[in-house]
Amino acid sequence: MEINILLRDLPVLFAAMFTAILFAQSGFDKVFDRQGNLEWLQGHFSKTFLAGLVPLLLFQITVLEILTSMLAAGGVVYYLITGGLEVIFWAAVLGAATITALFFGQRIAKDYAGAAVLVPYFLVMLVMMYLSVPGRLR
Repeated sequence: MEINILLRDLPVLFAAMFTAILFAQSGFDKVFDRQGNLEWLQGHFSKTFLAGLVPLLLFQITVLEILTSMLAAGGVVYYLITGGLEVIFWAAVLGAATITALFFGQRIAKDYAGAAVLVPYFLVMLVMMYLSVPGRLR
């Protein structure tokens, strides 16, 4: 791979590494401290229509976060082997969907500050998506 191509793609590669770290930490925290997360979320959603679904939603968001992390990390490896950004694009799509799900939950729980914290992460996913979109002239 030519150095000028690698330099051109550094922003999307750093965004993918950022995404891998972000979602790995969040997802594995939910695996290793499931009970603590479950208790906090049950309190967080206790007065919403999601109250009875918290264990299922915790499982789903954990899977989404870990898959996003693996796809982003795998996308960096794939890029280094092939020069292709397709896997990073799909990691960005899954990351945006995951953050949208988290944002939905925060808004339903009326945790507006928690929802606002997610916005910069969502913007990173959009930028990563844009920089890696298949067919984009590079």
